[in-house]
This record gives sequence, C-alpha cells and structure tokens, in this order.
Amino acid sequence: MKIILVGFGIIGKGVLKAINLKSEHLKKKYGLDLKVAAICDRSGAAIDEEGLDLELALKVKEETRKISNYPEKGCKMDILEVIGSVNADVVVEVSPTNIETGEPAKSYMLKAFETKKHVVSANKGPLAVSFKELVTAAEKNKLCFRYEASVGGAMPIINLAKETLAGNDVKLIKGILNGTTNYILTKMEKEQLDFDTVLKEAQELGIAETNPHQDISGLDTAAKIVILANSIFGRDVTIKDVNLEGITRITPEALVMANKSGHTIKLIGEVTDKKLEVCPKLVPVDSPLNVMGCLNVAMFDTDLANDIVVVGTGAGDIETASAILSDLINIHQTIKN
Repeated sequence: MKIILVGFGIIGKGVLKAINLKSEHLKKKYGLDLKVAAICDRSGAAIDEEGLDLELALKVKEETRKISNYPEKGCKMDILEVIGSVNADVVVEVSPTNIETGEPAKSYMLKAFETKKHVVSANKGPLAVSFKELVTAAEKNKLCFRYEASVGGAMPIINLAKETLAGNDVKLIKGILNGTTNYILTKMEKEQLDFDTVLKEAQELGIAETNPHQDISGLDTAAKIVILANSIFGRDVTIKDVNLEGITRITPEALVMANKSGHTIKLIGEVTDKKLEVCPKLVPVDSPLNVMGCLNVAMFDTDLANDIVVVGTGAGDIETASAILSDLINIHQTIKN
C-alpha cells in the first residue's frame, strides 16, 4: 500500500520511524507492505512511487529541515499538486492544526478524496470545523476516512466506541483530553503553586506551547469533544456549540478546598446527544478520572458494557503514530476484503 505523508514535523517524523520500526511486523502479521511514495512539508516534497528511503528522508529533514533537499527525488512541488498527481492509496495528513478554519489540512483531505485516495489524519482542526463535509466527501467517493489519532493520541477512543463497543448505546463520554492542563493542575495541587508559576515551568519543560492559549482556554479539549460528538453521537456541531471554560481561574486555594472534601479539580470534557461542555469540575479523589501528570483518560457510559475507562498518553510522536498505524492496517484489511 502506497502512502503520501503530508506534514513532516514531530508527528510526521514519528510516523516514518514507526513504519520503519514495524515494517517486517506489518508484512508478517497483516501482509501489509507500506511504501511511502511522497513526503511533503512547507519546502516542497520528495517523491518516489517505488518507495522513498525512510532513514534518508529523516536524515535530510534533521540536517536541512527541508524534505525538498532529498537527493534526486526532492522538488518544490505544491502539496495539493503532489496529492493530485502521485499514484498512492492513502494520504496520511499530519500537518499543523488550525482549529479556526481547518485549513490548509481540509483542502488536502478534500483533494485526496477527489483523486480517489483514502485519508488517515491526526489533525483535529478540519475535523472540528468541517466534519460533515469531509465525511460526505469520503462517502461520496466510497473511500475510508479514519482519524483515531485526532483525539487522545495513542489512547483508543473513536475506534473503541465505533468498533469494539458496537452494539452498545454510548450514552456519555467524559474525561481529560489535554495532557498540558492536567500536568498544570496536578503540579498546582501537589506543590501548592500558583497557575502562572506552573505554566512557566511547563513551557520550560516543553510540556506547554510557547503560546498555550488553546490548551489552557479549553479550546483543544473542545475540538476533541466536537469530534466525538459528530463521529460517535451522530451530531452536527462545531466548537462554537461547546459550553467552554478553561483553567486560568483555578487557584491553589481552590484545590486545597477541594481536597478537604475528598475531591480534586480537573478540566473535564463531556459529551452526550444533548450536552457539549468543557470546564473545570470537582472529581472524587478515588475516581478513575483522577489521573496525574500528562495522562489522558476517557470514561464511556454504555447500556450493555456499563462503564468503560481508558487511560493513556494523549500526545507524543510515536504514541500518535501507533494510532495512525492502526488506521492504516484497518484500511488495508478493508481493501483486501
């Protein structure tokens, strides 16, 4: 199966490392021979429909920061032109997220569907603002559209609900879907430090972005909640529909007060067929939702299986790549059958 990789930052490099690491395992266990026919970044692309040398691509990116410098196969071709002209089965879209317009990733996905290519994405931006349009385009062209990595990184949420829990009525999903805010609240609680001090430390450690607005305002969690609402509950909503409050008003004193009543405070995202909410909530200290540090957690309330809880790392290059690989395997098996 040939893929075009769009986006060659931290996640894109993680995808190549995971494919390189697991190539023999994928062939032996699933009969899946993955070849990367093109890699795109802002500089252009490297293209070889017989399969690029992945170690060389990683080396070129590391040393020059530009995939267009790939020897002999590098070029300045526009990403939409690469998607439209290169012979491949799947576009793996992992370019930077834009949760206001979803662009340019949305256009990359629509171009992939238009040229009869399946899409795997870790990009929550276009899914949060144009979910219905993208799903309709995939269905119209009878193509697979998978996006497990867009919510919770390596933690299985979407495929768990749609496949493993098929037959169940999922009544509610709630949880912590942003590791940065969970790290900040955990640190504030344990060391009784104020918000600004912990945020600064998190930025120095690389846990929080230089501009942390999307995380601490709850927007990042809201985008993920919207994806769950549309994909699992069949709703047609956007971030504007989310009742939203971030963590900037939480104080060490509030956490101490919560602890005295046997609770802690977490930024919880919650979705049902009617509710769409992200805000700080009191959580009992013995609740499965009380996970520490950068961990994510999601709790499903279902009619047959009762409560199901998944905990895992919500970000990271290899962790996110593992979810992308599972989507690629699923597409391979769908095509084969």
